[in-house]
Amino acid sequence: LYYRLGMQYASKDLSQKPADFGFTLERSYEAIDDANDVTRDKDGTWRIRRGAKVRVRVSMVSTMRRYHVALIDNLPAGLEAINPLLAVEGSVPEDPNEHKAPYWQWNRPWFVHQNLRDDRAEAFTSLLWEGVHDYTYLARASTPGTYIVPPARAEEMYSPETFGRTGTDKVVIK
Repeated sequence: LYYRLGMQYASKDLSQKPADFGFTLERSYEAIDDANDVTRDKDGTWRIRRGAKVRVRVSMVSTMRRYHVALIDNLPAGLEAINPLLAVEGSVPEDPNEHKAPYWQWNRPWFVHQNLRDDRAEAFTSLLWEGVHDYTYLARASTPGTYIVPPARAEEMYSPETFGRTGTDKVVIK
């Protein structure tokens, strides 16, 4: 016999702390064109120059093999994901932190499918080996303002009790 009780609610406090129930996640924003485009204050607030290209990096750690994993990173409302498959977006700059395997080794990303949506980026795989896995995508800071960014979240889709999330971030675009 199996029972599941679900509840939807909205918390008064918008800040959430990181959680690790099978996945450890960390999100960062990196400047692409000019190192001064993205800075981080002592209180953890990210400051991004309007019009700047930003590399969003989500690092995910799994201590054991997982199946049917979804990683979802919510974008702040002032950022727009850049889809490199569209001809109008231009060339994608090289990631200086990306590990390049020798030509005889397997050099594919850990995910098998990704979606770049208006409000989030998603990556999916049916088999995730233990270890550290990076997911990066590009975004452009388009709309000035102060935004609260919901946590990035990873979970086993058919075992939702196995999940992890980053903390809530604050992003200021000027």
